[in-house]
Amino acid sequence: MNDFSGKTALVTGASRGIGRAIAISLGRAGAQVLVHYSSNEAAADSVVAEIVASGGRAQKIAADLRDADGPHMLARRVREIVGGRLDVLVANAGIAKAVSIEETTVESFDDLFAVNVRAPFFLVQQLLPVLSQGSSVVLLSSLAAHASVGELSAYAATKGAIDTLVRHFAAALGERGVRVNAVAPGVVATEMSNFVKTDEGRDYALSLQALKHIAKPEDIAGAVTFLASGKASWITGDILRVDGGSKL
Repeated sequence: MNDFSGKTALVTGASRGIGRAIAISLGRAGAQVLVHYSSNEAAADSVVAEIVASGGRAQKIAADLRDADGPHMLARRVREIVGGRLDVLVANAGIAKAVSIEETTVESFDDLFAVNVRAPFFLVQQLLPVLSQGSSVVLLSSLAAHASVGELSAYAATKGAIDTLVRHFAAALGERGVRVNAVAPGVVATEMSNFVKTDEGRDYALSLQALKHIAKPEDIAGAVTFLASGKASWITGDILRVDGGSKL
């Protein structure tokens, strides 16, 4: 559907779940994919191998985005690889923790904001020299940013911050010809949503949705690939809900 031939894409958190599906989707569409991972090198190798096996190009790249200098180190490595231009940045890496307000610790709160907000902010900042006319940035928001879903108050706050950054980034980078959007998934069958593996969890997830099935990572990857493509060339500053009609 989308031709990314000759283009380069960085996908953070690409070794598993939604990030893995996004990396594979972009690779199959012709992009050279930089597969970012934090600690699971074997999983990143698997993603690279799958992209290469389908005729694409990919390489792994490691960085711990919990560290304050993690985004800066990752951006430096990316700039070395891509030279003067990065066509697509998908800031997918994120962490979540279901915990009550009473039981939320300062440490876990800070970890959530470090990975989910600080990292994408400074990654965009540090990659500005290689983002130019026609480049696309896609951030990952969440259903939790605009609806109360379980005990996710701190996590939801990080995704609310992402929604705000989308508008500010889109306005600031528009003159460069850089588009910035976000995809907001609902419940997706990944390790982050293990609760859907139980009957009770699955029933709860389905009760939220107009479409009565649990999404797969590929459902989100298709939307991200579209937003990153030329077919979405007149879309910026938007948040695309990909949640099966959750909390309508």
